[in-house]
Amino acid sequence: MTTWGRIVTSRARWVVALAVSLFILSGIWGLGVLGDLNLAGYADPASSSTAAGRLMDDTPGGRRPDVVVIYTAPPGRTLDDIGPQVLDRIRSVDAGALAEPIESYWTATGIRRGALRSTDQREALATVVLAGDDGAKLRNYPALADHLAVDGVSARFAGYTALTDAYNTKSKTDVVLAESVAIPVMLILLVVIFGGLVAAAAPVLVGGLAVFGSLGALRAISTVSDVSAFSMNIASIIGLGLAIDYSLFVVSRFREELAAGRDPAAAAARTVETAGRTIVFSALLLIGAFAGSLVFPISMLRSLGYGAIAAIAIAAILALTALPAALALLGTRIDAVPWRRGAVQRGEARARRFWSGLARWIMGRPVAVAGAIVLVLVALSLPLAGMRTGGIDPNGLPAHDPARVAQETLAGDFPNATDGATLVVRGRDGQAPPDIAVQQLIVQAGKVNGVRLAVQLTAAGDRVLVRTLLTHPDFSPAAEDTVRALRQLPAPPGTTVLVGGMNAERVDSYSAIVRSIPDAVLVILAATLLLMCLGFRSIVLPLKAVAMAALSLGATFGVLTLIFVDGYGAGVLGVEPGPLPLPALVVITMAVFGLSTDYEVFLMSRMVEAHDRGADTPAAIEAGVARTGRIITAAASLFIIVTGAAALSQVALIKVAALGMALAILIDATLVRMLLVPAIMALMGSANWWTPFRRKHTRSPADPGELDDDAVKVPSGSS
Repeated sequence: MTTWGRIVTSRARWVVALAVSLFILSGIWGLGVLGDLNLAGYADPASSSTAAGRLMDDTPGGRRPDVVVIYTAPPGRTLDDIGPQVLDRIRSVDAGALAEPIESYWTATGIRRGALRSTDQREALATVVLAGDDGAKLRNYPALADHLAVDGVSARFAGYTALTDAYNTKSKTDVVLAESVAIPVMLILLVVIFGGLVAAAAPVLVGGLAVFGSLGALRAISTVSDVSAFSMNIASIIGLGLAIDYSLFVVSRFREELAAGRDPAAAAARTVETAGRTIVFSALLLIGAFAGSLVFPISMLRSLGYGAIAAIAIAAILALTALPAALALLGTRIDAVPWRRGAVQRGEARARRFWSGLARWIMGRPVAVAGAIVLVLVALSLPLAGMRTGGIDPNGLPAHDPARVAQETLAGDFPNATDGATLVVRGRDGQAPPDIAVQQLIVQAGKVNGVRLAVQLTAAGDRVLVRTLLTHPDFSPAAEDTVRALRQLPAPPGTTVLVGGMNAERVDSYSAIVRSIPDAVLVILAATLLLMCLGFRSIVLPLKAVAMAALSLGATFGVLTLIFVDGYGAGVLGVEPGPLPLPALVVITMAVFGLSTDYEVFLMSRMVEAHDRGADTPAAIEAGVARTGRIITAAASLFIIVTGAAALSQVALIKVAALGMALAILIDATLVRMLLVPAIMALMGSANWWTPFRRKHTRSPADPGELDDDAVKVPSGSS
């Protein structure tokens, strides 16, 4: 990092101009990704439901509608009265945007006509199958909705594309809301931390640039993979939080170097050399944690991981290029516009005394402290016994959202128009299945618990599609149980049977996520342990770090279960009790392991350095806690502000993920990192430093800087 520090500071103007221009251009180009966000990629590509879906799409009359329009006759008029107006609007739709003609109550015949009319005969449906991929469908959706609106007639829009558009809209507005809340609050806190407006503004500007620049990364990802509507939210949370945390370390270190008498360029170069190592190590740990997402077959989860990894890399790059270069140019003006002169120095001295005293107090009674904290964490984890998990469904939107209301209306008023489950019956050797085999399957399916009706939908080539209507709403656990029961039916002789539809896809995607979790955990643990072993040249310390992260994670999941599943405090947060979205828990797991080991690095690097300089275990613990307590608390507070603001989201998955990260950081940075870790290390004594590696008495690779002369008092003869 020494050479890099000299390069950045010797060409400071060019580095600032190049970095800022690059990420601004990246953000401008990345704005195009807003039209490509979708909910696709939730299906398991290797599942039987995906195979059934491909066959359904290739069968005339077998494709599921992308948009379902619910028309309601106004008081005093009937469905037949509004028919001419509706048909006129349907005919105005560009045929090039459609994969097949729009079917409606006014054009259908027989049993299909009855299915497209509500039970009270006041509402009727039009079903639309759009041409193109998911991105094209989303781009064409607003114009389609305008075309299908009828003056004086209520038109509500349900279906996959309408739901995706609603999720995208909420995702975009939630990002703006979160940042509009988080940035002013963080700026105020940073003014208090740094004691001046200029020093406080630098991290905020870097954070804003990181979030904007991450849009370019998301657009690049969209060229090779589906990009989830939630990727932007996760990238924003991680990018803004880390960019500000990293900037906090850099600005703090730079001011220390200026106070030590170095000129601005030398101070900035020294900052890159010391704090830069910590940032690189931290970024690698976080990237290793989010690499766990890459083992999932569900591309939606992989896109969340890609977005987070890109945001981490951008935050680290800006903290090691534009920021130190700008600091070299600012010099002592970094302390301009102070709110109270000398407040920071006095606060730092008070904090050092407080954390040093706390460390000594903990080491005086390590068994009591460790026992009490473990009991608290175990108690917080107890609600895990009642945890229920699920996937993504319309209930993830706010109760008043028009798309969710329309979807609920469709399920309640049109029992014969729900998705249910579709049985794809295929004959052998390219031949159509025997009629008697199809009828036999229809009879068997009709007897399955949860099936209300089974009818032949259409036939083509070697296949027949059988639609089963369910007694329970789509997306419900009971509907998924019925799908599992249908799969247990034996295929009639001479046929193969696949079960498709949205409910079947949810069953398969959920199973695929659950099956992949052990592999993801293995990747996370391997990356974390390997990096920490290399960084600290120790076996015990990385294992302890992982154990502490696991405790934080268990307590976090317990609190989330208490809120979102059991309903305690759900009303205050504006959520409905129900299963926790499994993708949100995966994101929380990766973030917790990354961020908790991140804070572990800041704490342990000081302790390892003190011990390598000759301090005994108590002195090393005190030095580490005293030197990092304030900065870890400040960094955690800033990240909690970011995640807490994101938890204002009205989308359940984002609310759960953001609140989970906020809870995990709060638990980890207080109970675990500043209380439990020192107590455990005090109990372990010299075992903390056991390693099969040959330890060199030099700075840790993750060291944020050297200790002050009075940071550690080394007793003679200590070890």
